[in-house]
Amino acid sequence: MPESGVSRAQQAHKTETSAEAGLAGLSGGPVTFPSGPAATAAARRTGLLVTLVLGGLTALPPLSMDMYLPALPAVTDALHAPASTVQLTLTACLTGMALGQVVVGPMSDRWGRRRPLLLGMIIYVFATAICVFAPTVELLIGFRLLQGLAGAAGIVIARAVVRDMYDGVEMARFFSTLMLISGVAPVIAPVIGGQVLRITDWRGIFAVLTVVGILLTLVVWKWLHETLPPAERHTGGIGDALRTMRGLLADRVFTGYMIAGSLAFAALFAYVSASPFVIQEIYGASPQTFSMLFGINSIGLIAVGQINGKLLVGRISLDKALGFGLAVIVLAATALLLMTSGVFGDVGLVPVASGLFVLMSAMGLAMPNTNAQALMRTKHAAGSASALLGTSSFLIGAIASPLVGIAGEATAVPMAVVQLVCAVGAMVCFLALCRPWRQVAARP
Repeated sequence: MPESGVSRAQQAHKTETSAEAGLAGLSGGPVTFPSGPAATAAARRTGLLVTLVLGGLTALPPLSMDMYLPALPAVTDALHAPASTVQLTLTACLTGMALGQVVVGPMSDRWGRRRPLLLGMIIYVFATAICVFAPTVELLIGFRLLQGLAGAAGIVIARAVVRDMYDGVEMARFFSTLMLISGVAPVIAPVIGGQVLRITDWRGIFAVLTVVGILLTLVVWKWLHETLPPAERHTGGIGDALRTMRGLLADRVFTGYMIAGSLAFAALFAYVSASPFVIQEIYGASPQTFSMLFGINSIGLIAVGQINGKLLVGRISLDKALGFGLAVIVLAATALLLMTSGVFGDVGLVPVASGLFVLMSAMGLAMPNTNAQALMRTKHAAGSASALLGTSSFLIGAIASPLVGIAGEATAVPMAVVQLVCAVGAMVCFLALCRPWRQVAARP
């Protein structure tokens, strides 16, 4: 596998068939670019376009989750359901995103990236629109499940498109760039959700998400064409897809990165699921204050992700950056457990918010590097590999979500316990399965 850090799109752009090999495929057909400075300018414009489109696809899931967070207490009151049941609307969406990726990933390896993505986006719009009118929490849970199943297409195919186009450290840099774009979603989503709640109820949030889904579907239809040439597609059926996934799981290092990244994501989602109740119910903050704190934490994640992509990648190994990020997450989770369990007395909102900020920021080192290291081990099954990465993350996150409310709404200890267990588990998997010191020793 190439390790030069040069994107496949840049390599293909040097040939007369560049339009069939990656970035140029966005034009929808063969295109001949001029040589020299004009060719470079065309490549930059196309690269910016694909970055924005893929960023939008990866931003949709956090937008769907985080914009809804300030409304969780309101949904609890409006539908006369306990908080633990309402939190299942998050679990259902995550479960759908996990299971949907298992289906969409192999589909995209067989039929290309574009058609499965458009189908998923259309179903997403339908499911989100139905959520606007859900009369009971049970129906809301059901349509959130369908929303997650359809939204999985954007997640898995965006990663697969990146793998189609990039290799080596350039792929890690691109993942960090995607984190910058998609990270805007969790920054602005709770703020938008809080403002929507000022003028309407929680149903208005799903109405806004429906409009966002329609716009993104139109953008994908117009600007994101095929990046997987027909010659590189798999022709096998379900059995072939399952054999491919089994082969990927048999790769100990790939599995190590997958599980480590999934457990880190679960620690993050424990915060996402519990923070509306912890910040608003336990510490008495308003929905607007919660939205502000959530946005600050997301800015920390984005900033560290950009430090990773712009400064660290290419200068230090991805494993060193990943290991440091996981170590910081473990320390932050430990501090949160000590604070929320009363070891330091009644610490108040500011110290707890600071611990959450450190934990969230360190995710900027963990998430892009686990994805990049895992996908660099796949050559001809990017869709299936991306599906496994996403399915593992969302399934483990879905398990973590209800656990944070197991002791009720009056304590934040379960959130901290789940975060610490997941963080320690991620570090153990990274060290025991990936064995980064052996990989360094094996390099010439």
